[in-house]
Amino acid sequence: MHDNEITHPLKGMSREELLALPAAVDLDTGNRALGLGRSKGYELAKRGQYPCKVLRLGKAYRVVTADLLNLLGLAA
Repeated sequence: MHDNEITHPLKGMSREELLALPAAVDLDTGNRALGLGRSKGYELAKRGQYPCKVLRLGKAYRVVTADLLNLLGLAA
């Protein structure tokens, strides 16, 4: 394994990974699925401009997987 593989994990998710997600995922997982950076994803969520439905639970954000899959064209 190369050093850059440790410090820079692969972005994006496979179709199989996306279809195996639970009903809601943390914002970092949603960001990864959409190819968004962490800062940009949190900024969009905070402004209410995230590309799919986000729930605010206390201090945490959760992305609704059904909306995420629909946005990505993977909805059943």
